[in-house]
Amino acid sequence: MKFKSQARQNQRIEKITAQHLVVGIDIAQQMHVARAVYFRGIIIGDYLSFSNDEEGFHNLLLWIQNLQTTHHLSAAVVGMEPTGHYWLNVSRWLTEHHFEVVLVNPHLVKKNKENRDNTPSKSDRKDALVIADLVKNGYYSETRTTPEAFEDLRVLLSNRDFVAI
Repeated sequence: MKFKSQARQNQRIEKITAQHLVVGIDIAQQMHVARAVYFRGIIIGDYLSFSNDEEGFHNLLLWIQNLQTTHHLSAAVVGMEPTGHYWLNVSRWLTEHHFEVVLVNPHLVKKNKENRDNTPSKSDRKDALVIADLVKNGYYSETRTTPEAFEDLRVLLSNRDFVAI
């Protein structure tokens, strides 16, 4: 059955209930920034800056769990931009810890910066908040996991000119 894009967006919006914490992560090479909102867009808690390693991911997990406990929320959806390859580690880690991870188009983030505070300014905190807003409004796509063998093949194909035969 084919859906129009508006029907698909409505389905995504309906998936996010009053029990959801919506987290937006601005992905960077070294340090990521996360912001959380309630399903209506109300900012919850302060931002979190965390490193792109196991320790940073554990800090993110504790931060999310703390916000869920404090605000009596039972589910969470985490959105991020697919920035280079830097998003893959945090996405995989969150998926392994049973979080719903979704992706937001970077072009939409750039176009929606002024929606929050009516200024075109840019910061990691603001971008994370814009990502969370886009997720709660249904402007995201689900991540697709690729088996590790296919990822290895992709790397091999991209580096085939440098591999000695």
